Amino acid sequence: MVSPSSLNPLHRLLRYGHRYRHRIWQASLCSVLNKTFDLAPPVLIGLAVDVVVKQQNSWIGHWGIRSITTQFMALATLTVVIWGLESLFEYAYDVLWRNLAQSIQKDLRIDAYAHLQGLDLAYFEDRSSGRLMAILNDDINQLERFLDRGANEVLQVITTVILIGSAFFILAPGVAWWAMLPMPLIIWGAIAFQRLLAPRYAQVREQVGLLNSRLANNLAGMMTIKSFTAEAYEIDRVRAESEAYRLSNQRAIALSALFIPLIRVLILFGFTATLVYGGLATVAGHLAVGTYSVLVFITQRLLWPLTRLGETLDQYQRAMASTQRVMDLLDSPLAICPGQHRLATSQIEGHIEFADVSFTYPNRQPVLQHLSLSIPSGQTIAIVGSTGSGKSTLVKLLLRFYEVDQGRITLDGLDLRDLNPGDLRRAIGLVSQDVFLFHGTVAENIAYGSFEASPEEIAWAAQMAEADGFIQALPQGYHTLVGERGQKLSGGQRQRLAIARAILKNPPILVLDEATSAVDNETEAAIQRSLEKITQNRTTVAIAHRLSTVRKAHRIYVMEAGQLVEAGTHEELLAQPGLYASLWQIQMGAQVAPGAV
Repeated sequence: MVSPSSLNPLHRLLRYGHRYRHRIWQASLCSVLNKTFDLAPPVLIGLAVDVVVKQQNSWIGHWGIRSITTQFMALATLTVVIWGLESLFEYAYDVLWRNLAQSIQKDLRIDAYAHLQGLDLAYFEDRSSGRLMAILNDDINQLERFLDRGANEVLQVITTVILIGSAFFILAPGVAWWAMLPMPLIIWGAIAFQRLLAPRYAQVREQVGLLNSRLANNLAGMMTIKSFTAEAYEIDRVRAESEAYRLSNQRAIALSALFIPLIRVLILFGFTATLVYGGLATVAGHLAVGTYSVLVFITQRLLWPLTRLGETLDQYQRAMASTQRVMDLLDSPLAICPGQHRLATSQIEGHIEFADVSFTYPNRQPVLQHLSLSIPSGQTIAIVGSTGSGKSTLVKLLLRFYEVDQGRITLDGLDLRDLNPGDLRRAIGLVSQDVFLFHGTVAENIAYGSFEASPEEIAWAAQMAEADGFIQALPQGYHTLVGERGQKLSGGQRQRLAIARAILKNPPILVLDEATSAVDNETEAAIQRSLEKITQNRTTVAIAHRLSTVRKAHRIYVMEAGQLVEAGTHEELLAQPGLYASLWQIQMGAQVAPGAV
């Protein structure tokens, strides 16, 4: 079976665009008809010359129109009709191609983004957001620009070659060979330039991704840049990426700009041959004056448009380089296969079981090894341990952001791999240490995921999270903009909004991943009070670094190096000389941590 990535980018684009085939045919037909009528004026000039020279014996006269005046009136009428049809089909193809380009651009971006959302987290960890943004935005826009104009130009050049080539061989076969002689060389040159340009424009698109990645990364880390006075250093890095992009474009331009001058030399040969040999044939009486006039004019119409092939070829190669990147994204395999079993949130009791689970991140040491633990429904279970012990990985596996390498995870006895991922994630409310708030209002961020919530429900959730007080003190209250990633709010405020978001979702399972590790004692106390309310009769998994926050958990699991080393209540774990007791003493200041000064 042929791999999609091994196919020509144009072939991959045509396969994707199969749904637009009717609109493509309509636009293509209008392009062909427009060019057909556009090529008619030289013929009209030839007919007019024929009337002037032969008068009643002209070609039009042979159709029964003997009067010279009537012949010119007929030519005038025909001219008006032809120019009108040319204008009509130019408007039609322009509207059709441009709207088609916009539709494909929109659908391709949505399809690419939707596919991106379905990929596992490992895909995003291996790629920069700037590179992905370049694909979703710049590459798709590049393809839209080609479809907007380039596709029509290619069709019109083909139509011109076919119609004028046919007319030449019908009207003057002897001269036609000289006029058409440059054509194979022009076509060969176009193909050769295409092959040479393809890798150069692929490099251009890659440099765009690297530059976008640098800019996106720097904008996100502006506070760090300023705090370490690294502005000059970052300007140099952006300058280096910009220079690499400029040089890659320069290499492509140096080759693409050579195409038109070379084509002009070949065109000059064809035009001169028609002018000389056609003229000699006319003087010798082998060719009518009107026919010679037509040939001279249409030779220009045939050959000069080929000079635009350089620009069209340039657009085409840029578009194909972008198409390759977009299609590679669309063809990225989904590592998480969605299960088909549907599960209503109201039916979920919340009993979770990890059975002999092992997991390893790509190119890293094993994180979890044969881990088994049970989380009864309605209870609060805490998972603690040193940094890197695998605590947060359990959360990612529970939400099926990653797939287990071995073993199984079940919810109410059902393997997570058999469940619909949307149903699974709707049943889980996640409050993580790294809270992400979208650029929008406070109310919009609390209601994220619960988009139909009323203002009263949003306010109730905020009150439960002990967030209503600081929200009311904001300039516009619940309508205050929080800024990108919530940068206008403090860490504790962002954390309480995240808890309010989880409360409003009202899930049967609540996951707290280091939810209070980055806040002060006063904020931690407020968060703990709100958590005590919302964890009642709800399955709660609390990943914690601060042991004081999980003292009241029904059961505490202690992890080390991807394995469970202890389990019990707070009092039971303190009663034995183990890792938990040691961590507790360190955090309570009863002993000095190893290596501390």
